[in-house]
Amino acid sequence: MRIIARIDDVYAQKLRTIQQITHLNTTEIIKRALDLLYEKTELTAKEKNQKLLDKLAGIGTGPKDGSVNYKKYISEYLDEKLGHR
Repeated sequence: MRIIARIDDVYAQKLRTIQQITHLNTTEIIKRALDLLYEKTELTAKEKNQKLLDKLAGIGTGPKDGSVNYKKYISEYLDEKLGHR
């Protein structure tokens, strides 16, 4: 991708200073700046999972031990539905 950008004198001087210190070309400086900004703005996997859990929290109903005793609860439900009691 080709990028054309207009920057004022202050940013032009900052760019020249970075080039002098790092010996990087403009393209490499932009890539590294984008990488840094991306790292700052992109959610980590843990943060993404937590966001999802926060959205899902409280939408489920049922017994608190459902994940452990689910077979028992399914069996009871089916017995009740099918009239096996």
